[in-house]
Amino acid sequence: MRVGVQFTGSLAANQTARWFTFNWPQQWHVAWYVVPTSPKSGAPQIDWDVEVERATNDYITYWVTIRNLTSEPVNIEARYAVLN
Repeated sequence: MRVGVQFTGSLAANQTARWFTFNWPQQWHVAWYVVPTSPKSGAPQIDWDVEVERATNDYITYWVTIRNLTSEPVNIEARYAVLN
């Protein structure tokens, strides 16, 4: 299994932002996870959604939308795991 951090970012209070990452081989099964890196206990800090584009016959583009659920800035890491 391959795992790693694809990108890091920051979201302002209550902000929603969208990132994309491209040229992933179409035969890979990739799982995406977004993790806040600025600690704040008591409630969820982020929500995320991943959409998929078949950019070519051979490559996939992933569109990751991340929403800050708090009234404070949040730093994030977008992590991936290639499962096959």
